[in-house]
Amino acid sequence: MLRFLLRLIGLGVIALAFFFVVYDGSRSIANQRVAYTDVVQAWAIVDQNGVTLVQSWVKQKAGWADPSLQKAFELPVAVILAIVAMILMLLGRKKRPLIGYARN
Repeated sequence: MLRFLLRLIGLGVIALAFFFVVYDGSRSIANQRVAYTDVVQAWAIVDQNGVTLVQSWVKQKAGWADPSLQKAFELPVAVILAIVAMILMLLGRKKRPLIGYARN
């Protein structure tokens, strides 16, 4: 049941990533230059206070990781969602049958 749930959520996340690819592609065609939605912009659409809270927490508690996390926040949201979807789908995949062993 848990594997099914992980695969279902992964499929939903990959569909959301595909939505952002199409959205960014149409924006790029309309503007005649490459445009993409980064993680901070997409997160701000959902919850503006959450973005500021996480960024301030990272600066306070994990100042050493701030430059690398800042780079991660500037990545296209479709890339991050695709990576999360791949991880969820890999966690939810069916196990390969063992060759040469009997299962009851």
